[in-house]
Amino acid sequence: MCFYGCERKMGLLGFLHVGVWMNGLRAFKNSFSGNILGEGCVLGGVFVIGQGKQGILLEHREIEFGDKVNTQEVIRAVRRISQELQHLEKK
Repeated sequence: MCFYGCERKMGLLGFLHVGVWMNGLRAFKNSFSGNILGEGCVLGGVFVIGQGKQGILLEHREIEFGDKVNTQEVIRAVRRISQELQHLEKK
């Protein structure tokens, strides 16, 4: 696993995936406005990394353009960090 300098890309054939078109349609319907400049083929992701030995609490890697991370899972993962910190403060 690498965080910087290691890019995961989806080539131009990625635009043939039905899910990519569905995600684009969803963004269009929701009046997406944002940064659309750049390379456009680099896939993103979200990591929540815990304190100390907790390690990676959540890993979401975009499989195709427009994949969204489940925000409830992110909130649960972040709460696990704060619960660990509260536990350490009580000691």
